[in-house]
Amino acid sequence: MPLVSRGRFPLTPDSAVARGREVGLVVDGRPTVAYEGETVAAVLVAEEGLRTRRTVTGASRGIFCGIGVCFECLVVVDDVPNTRACMTLVADGMRVERQVGAGPGC
Repeated sequence: MPLVSRGRFPLTPDSAVARGREVGLVVDGRPTVAYEGETVAAVLVAEEGLRTRRTVTGASRGIFCGIGVCFECLVVVDDVPNTRACMTLVADGMRVERQVGAGPGC
C-alpha cells in the first residue's frame, strides 16, 4: 500500500481502521495536522522520521522502545521539557519542539 503525504497510509471507506478527529498542532514552529489517538512520536515519524532530540554533544536520539521505558524520545511539549513523545497523545493546539540537551530551563 503506498504512503501518502506526511508518511501516513491512505484509508479507504471499506478500511478496517479509522482515524480520529483531525487536530492542529505546531511542530518546531510549523503547523501540522495530526489525528486524535496518535502519539506525538507517531506525528514526528509521519512528518520527518525518527529523530526527536539532540544530546548536549549533538548526537541524534529518537524513538527506540516506543513504550516509555528508554526515555530516548524526549521532546518539549507546551514548554514542558523531557516529555516522552511515545507516551503523549496529541491535542488540538499543542506545541511540540525537538529537544536539545536537557531542554529549556533545565
